Amino acid sequence: MSKPQYETDVVVVGAGPAGVAAAVMAASLNLRTIVVEPGRVGGKLHTIGALENVSGSWSNGPQLAEALTADLERLTEAGRCAVIRAYAVSVCGLDDHAELTLEGGGLVSAQAVVVATGVAALTPPDVDWVSTPAQFSAPSLWRAAPQDLAGKTYVIGGDRPLGTWLRAHPEASTTLHVLCPPTDDYKVEEVARDDRIRIVPVAHVAIARPTYGDGWLVEVEQRSGDRTTYMATTLLSNLGNKPAALEGLARGEDGYCPPEHQHPRIHIAGDLRSARYQRIATSQGSGAEAVLAHYYTTALQKA
Repeated sequence: MSKPQYETDVVVVGAGPAGVAAAVMAASLNLRTIVVEPGRVGGKLHTIGALENVSGSWSNGPQLAEALTADLERLTEAGRCAVIRAYAVSVCGLDDHAELTLEGGGLVSAQAVVVATGVAALTPPDVDWVSTPAQFSAPSLWRAAPQDLAGKTYVIGGDRPLGTWLRAHPEASTTLHVLCPPTDDYKVEEVARDDRIRIVPVAHVAIARPTYGDGWLVEVEQRSGDRTTYMATTLLSNLGNKPAALEGLARGEDGYCPPEHQHPRIHIAGDLRSARYQRIATSQGSGAEAVLAHYYTTALQKA
């Protein structure tokens, strides 16, 4: 095994809301900290148009992402944190330390690793309730501007960005026909009363191009078994997320990484924990809590 390139108290993987919260907490406890992040600080915050359920008077995701970037810059300038721009590949917990392997073979050694790698967007091949033509592609709902939605708009999936989009565009008058599988029923409850939403409960959806003309044919198998075909001018994808788990993490049946199932030196924070607690506020709290758990465990061992 190669000699670790870095040695520190805590390694934080990911610089989204959970990862930055972990770094801030670690710095406040005088723990030497390294943050590993290949992309932009804030991650998916840059695509969130409204933050109605986050305290602090933030109006949108990019605002909060800018503040998180400033947090990391403040910590690094003070010498309390270092940032490595690299992809993390795997993590391993050992008796006296934990190791994080980077793309290219680099190794980071620490007393504990906080993994906050979040989630990635699902595509039709990832789910069993949608059939599409080869090379099918639909724009993501969260990237869609109201003025770009022409004609009858169907949304594939009822994931939570639906509510975020509605809050970000309160003046939008477009009706969104949401193709909702049973697994998304609990998610659409929070927006079901919005007049701009039409929930279409489905068991399966088959999407195809019409023989003539533009748009899409959307064949819906209802939960009763009946079938109905709709004509859509615009299709948007809102299928949900899949966990961006590192090799070496213990995963549940759904692919997520329950914190209680990990090695004692490996802590899970943010959206990677569960599909049901994917909120910015809970992510931030979990990042701080992960570092505190390590800090007090270490303190007890020394006592």
